[in-house]
Amino acid sequence: MKIARTVLLICTAWCCSLVWADPAAWYLWRSPHAEGAICSQISPGEGWVVIKGPYQDGVCKKTGIPQR
Repeated sequence: MKIARTVLLICTAWCCSLVWADPAAWYLWRSPHAEGAICSQISPGEGWVVIKGPYQDGVCKKTGIPQR
């Protein structure tokens, strides 16, 4: 019973910590092997480089770091 309470307490604390997470910024990425660029929060893969950013939106139009 003690183990179950401890696990429940840890899971609850972890879930509560997610509430305070800030939104991630968006960046404009370009691949040296492809035409054009894409807007993403994380690297689309190996070889992609950030060419502009950060942006507040998923279409890479509104510059700046996202606010809560």
